[in-house]
Amino acid sequence: MVRATLFQCCGCRRQTSATAGTIFQDTRKPLVMWFRAMWYVTSQKNGASALGLQRVLGLGSYETAWTWLHKLRRAMIRPDRDRLRGWVEVDETMVGGLEEGVAGRQTESKAVVIIAAQADGPGIGRIRMRMVEDASAHSLHPFVEDCIEPGSTLHTDGWQGYAGLENKGYQREITVLRGRRKEASQLMPRVHRIASLLKRWLLGTHQGAVAHPYLPYYLDEFTFRFNRRKSKSRGKLFFRLMQQAASTSPVPYETIVKASKPATQPVG
Repeated sequence: MVRATLFQCCGCRRQTSATAGTIFQDTRKPLVMWFRAMWYVTSQKNGASALGLQRVLGLGSYETAWTWLHKLRRAMIRPDRDRLRGWVEVDETMVGGLEEGVAGRQTESKAVVIIAAQADGPGIGRIRMRMVEDASAHSLHPFVEDCIEPGSTLHTDGWQGYAGLENKGYQREITVLRGRRKEASQLMPRVHRIASLLKRWLLGTHQGAVAHPYLPYYLDEFTFRFNRRKSKSRGKLFFRLMQQAASTSPVPYETIVKASKPATQPVG
């Protein structure tokens, strides 16, 4: 007996669902509810919270709303997206609460997030972000190679973690920030602007309650929204998310809640 929601191959008699291999796989809710969730997420200027989504959809479980949001955030970034090119500012920022007894790039409880911002004239073009284990070359170089086209000019500070990128096909413009931290936002305005907006967004929309294992999902959402900030059509954002959700492999709740090492979480 073939279920109405399944397709069956005439040759091998194998059954499959139209939602197999997508983020909708094994869902018990109607797809129209997922579509409503995607419209709500893309139509909110500053993002959506799990409580807000639960209320709008009338979901009985906060856990369901939370899981749906993380699945949608995962679908916001295409693995085969184009890399940044041209003049690109690159720097790291720390995300988390106050931390005493540490200086510079040292951290014991904060998350290290590396940011790349492509120049668009005097403004900011596309961005990429990733949560990394630390600010060493071992963490920074893979991000640059994954997210920025060789031949591009990297504008970085004098941190040694960026040394050696010239040997990997990149040009490098160095601005020494040591002793000039008060001027940093003027010397490297794009990445500092992105870092400020990210922290404000996390604090405002999500009240800063973002655990480190889940931070990459939020970085995905911020990147998706920022790179499409000039779009005048909410419908186009909805269509793009719908398109990417259908091509994103399924991830169960157990996988989402399982903590993983920061360096294994690609973002933006």
